[in-house]
Amino acid sequence: MSESIVRPSLRFVYSHPAHFIAFGGGIGLIHFAPGTFGTLLAIPLFHVLQPRLDAWTFLAVIVALFWLGAWACAVTGRALGAADHGGMVWDEVVAFFLVLFFVPPGAYWQAFAFVVFRFFDIFKPPPIRYYDRTLKNGFGVMWDDLIAAAYTLLVLAALYAWLD
Repeated sequence: MSESIVRPSLRFVYSHPAHFIAFGGGIGLIHFAPGTFGTLLAIPLFHVLQPRLDAWTFLAVIVALFWLGAWACAVTGRALGAADHGGMVWDEVVAFFLVLFFVPPGAYWQAFAFVVFRFFDIFKPPPIRYYDRTLKNGFGVMWDDLIAAAYTLLVLAALYAWLD
């Protein structure tokens, strides 16, 4: 994470729709583990949206939210002077939406998915770290978390197959 020139505040978050989106409505202002709180934000949002949409519509919403996030994180990163400011949590929200979409129902599966996703998002094994370091734009902010989501889904699929 690069140092930001602007220190974000609630006033900053509410000053532009892109900042509001990128900071998850202000969740990203939490000083301790904002990415973790951004991931947690995905859970209630998922449970509100998912029952109201069929599977294909929900996947289309995830794609739209990814591109919305790429725009919002690019705008916000430029405003902060840091391409991937730690307070921008929309990438975690959208990536974890994708994970939750494929996770078997149940609190245990969702909790395990949360832990595995946070592991990959924090430790960034290859190629996540490569994209995190080289793609310094809104797409890059969103992309590395999408790869963390894919790794998470692979682990969950392997565990599900093993338990079956």
